[in-house]
Amino acid sequence: MASVVIAYFSGFGHTARFAEAVRDGAASVADTEVHLVAVDTVTEEQWLLLDSADAVIFGSPTYLGDVAAKFKGFMEQSSRRWKSQTWADKLAAGFVNSGAKSGDKLHALQTLSLFAAQHSMLWVSLGLLPGWNASTASEFDLNRLGVWLGAAAQSNSDEGPEAAHPADLATCEHLGRRVAQQATHRAAVPVPVRG
Repeated sequence: MASVVIAYFSGFGHTARFAEAVRDGAASVADTEVHLVAVDTVTEEQWLLLDSADAVIFGSPTYLGDVAAKFKGFMEQSSRRWKSQTWADKLAAGFVNSGAKSGDKLHALQTLSLFAAQHSMLWVSLGLLPGWNASTASEFDLNRLGVWLGAAAQSNSDEGPEAAHPADLATCEHLGRRVAQQATHRAAVPVPVRG
């Protein structure tokens, strides 16, 4: 079994909805165990889940062009793990959400990928060409916002999580599935231990 943990913060429920879509995508891969961890209430048991995971998918809303402060708090809390390189060579990926179509989501994804790199994790990109970029395309295409680094979602600021865009949900499912496929493949072919 491969273990995938989705570690996310959600201020108003929108990012939690996308985290559930990532979970559903990962859970659709055979021999994959998936856990959701809300980083603003992370318990010691959940830290241990993160430590033993084969892959961690990070998620945050984009506030003022970067990840949310509560997600940054989780990043800082992980410093003991950084120092010991507990998460080294685990797979990592990310997803973000904002009210604006751009909302500087790329910067937030760069923050997540840099965080993973500092932990010596291996980043998994979205692996999709951009959607909705031709006259024959549609806003319902996968990767409708055209991001490569991770999954990006847009939520209207005057609607609740139940109004999540179907293409963004499907893109998040794709990311979860892609990471889980890589994790199960790696679990079948053991990676040498560092050190």
